[in-house]
Amino acid sequence: MKEHQFSIILFDGVCNLCNGSVNFIIDYDKANSFKFASLQSEKGKTLLKKYQLDLQLNSIVLIENGKAFQKSTAALRISKKLSFPFFLLSFFLFTPRSIRDFAYDMIAKNRYAWFGKSDSCRIPTPELQTKFI
Repeated sequence: MKEHQFSIILFDGVCNLCNGSVNFIIDYDKANSFKFASLQSEKGKTLLKKYQLDLQLNSIVLIENGKAFQKSTAALRISKKLSFPFFLLSFFLFTPRSIRDFAYDMIAKNRYAWFGKSDSCRIPTPELQTKFI
């Protein structure tokens, strides 16, 4: 499958909140619109370089139609492709990005303290292997 046929989500593979979010997206991505890679993986690092993003990135990244989106914009663009009622969250894209990203940054800054951290990146089950690149 070519990269442009689906959207790619890069996530923090050791973050429990991020892993929970990936599971949530998989459950509600009825159109199979997304593939996933951890920021720590070789594929993740390659994509960060390709889109000229900081390798120490502290954000979810959505790569869609040859463009990379980060923080709240990425999260809300992801929600747009999820099943009802979650796609309704995409209406927050009309909120100024500075306000959205302020809230996003507060959660990102505290995510390990609030949700914990894993010792390693998730290893997908055989059934979910096709979702990861």
